[in-house]
Order: sequence, then C-alpha cells, then structure tokens
Amino acid sequence: MKKFVNTLKLVLAFCAFLPALSFAHGDVTPQKIDITGLKTIKEINPDLPEGEWLTANPYRNNESTTRAVEIGKLAYGQNCAMCHGLEVVSGGIAPDLRRLTHDAEGDEWFTYRVKEGSVRDGRVYMPKMAEKLSQEGLWAIWTYIESVCTEPDRADCVK
Repeated sequence: MKKFVNTLKLVLAFCAFLPALSFAHGDVTPQKIDITGLKTIKEINPDLPEGEWLTANPYRNNESTTRAVEIGKLAYGQNCAMCHGLEVVSGGIAPDLRRLTHDAEGDEWFTYRVKEGSVRDGRVYMPKMAEKLSQEGLWAIWTYIESVCTEPDRADCVK
C-alpha cells in the first residue's frame, strides 16, 4: 500500500507540473537589462526616428564591443538561456543561435525575431522581447551571441 501511495503522489505531482510544461516557451517575464557603459541608440544615430531599429549591430567590432559582450552575457543568461541553452549551446528546445552569421543577414534575422517573437498554432514559442527590453540591451545580447562563435565558416562553432 505504501508503494501505491508514493506512486500516486508522484503521478499527482507530475500532473500538477504539466501546465507549466505547456508554457515552457513564451510564458516568461523578461528581466531588465542594465546598459550602463553602452552608447544609447540616440547617441549612435541621432537621426533614427523614435521606435525605429538600427539595421546593423551597433556594438560589433568597435570600442563598445567588450562592454556589450559583458552586458549581453548576463542578459542572455537571464532572458535567453532557458530556451537557447547556457553559453549559447542549444539543447534542442530552440534554434542554435551559433549558426547565425555575423553580418546583415544575421542582424536582420535577430531583429525580426526579437521584435516579432515566434508563434505557431496559437502557441507562443518566443515572446516579442523588443516590447519589454531595450534595443541597446537586445543588441548587447546579440553581440554576446556573436562573441561565442568567431569562426567565419560557422561549422567549427557547432559541435
């Protein structure tokens, strides 16, 4: 009888956990990103209309890169790692971001995804992060992601 009761407790505990599994993607509260030490988007491009996004990573290969990587690593851990994997090593839940290129195509994909999120069959797989996080913070995350893999052909980055 004791074995039955323990099994029943385990089954009930698992059933209580199931609703949380169905919201594994998207049901998140983005954590604010401290961008202290980074140039703001307005400082980088004063003519950019309010609410518009830069089309290229403003922190790539310049004096802001090191600070952006530091900020991005922390912000990635708080906002992205749960789905995209620690240190950008995907466990298969979400796309492996190390496969993206460090160019206009990669920037375009990144900005589209953080602005639009990902919804399939009415389920949110990734929320619209740009609605909650600053453009500076999101570009810092992208700078960190790019720093994880610096090989030009990308194949050497994904094991």
